Amino acid sequence: IIIDIHCEATSEKMAIGHEFDGKAGLIVGTHTHVPTADGRILKGGTAYQTDLGMTGPRESVLGREIEACLGRFIDGMPRKCPVAENDVGMQGCLVKVDRSNGSTEAFERVEFRI
Repeated sequence: IIIDIHCEATSEKMAIGHEFDGKAGLIVGTHTHVPTADGRILKGGTAYQTDLGMTGPRESVLGREIEACLGRFIDGMPRKCPVAENDVGMQGCLVKVDRSNGSTEAFERVEFRI
């Protein structure tokens, strides 16, 4: 069982992680696009990480071209923010789950870059 907690607040993600510890093989957060350094196996045997990160261009503002996004924040005017194309990569994790009981045996954060 994999649970993806798609929300902004890290405290909410952590609370859900502890609530379902021992009931899932992996619980991960998504949404902020920035990988957290708290990946671990919880006491009940569930792998947990507050945010996995993203797949896409790192030289960006959440995957969008920097200059266009900066303009929106500076003057508040709406504009298109095209997808950025530089420093593309993938972030996530690898887990090894014991099929007999569903507990996680190994957890590792990963990042691949082109």
